[in-house]
Amino acid sequence: MAYLALTDGIALAPAGSQIFAPAAPKADSPAGFSALEWSVVMLARHDRPSSLREPGRVATWLGRIFGEAFNRRLADPRLEALRRMAVLTWHHSYSVPKAELKAFFAAGFSADHYELLGKRVAEVHLARLFRK
Repeated sequence: MAYLALTDGIALAPAGSQIFAPAAPKADSPAGFSALEWSVVMLARHDRPSSLREPGRVATWLGRIFGEAFNRRLADPRLEALRRMAVLTWHHSYSVPKAELKAFFAAGFSADHYELLGKRVAEVHLARLFRK
């Protein structure tokens, strides 16, 4: 049976002295996406930037006459924020509007998520560029 010796190599501090805890280490694994989120990112590469806009009066009127157009918006607000950022990243790389970036961060994503998304998009673009 194995035991963990917690006091080995640690000198006990005398009473009244202050012990400073070391700074918390940075996370070993950076932020990542779940399988569902990655599927949203990969599906968003086929969406046009026009899918991010609200339909205008003419499009709404034509939709009522001929039937509703295909709605690409997702019901989950977090996944919709990811889809919007993915569409912009697929088409415009890192040059996205600040409002979209704020909405992406407000949905619970971090700068690490944004960087990971940009790297993945760049990898796919490079793979397509050098494909035979």
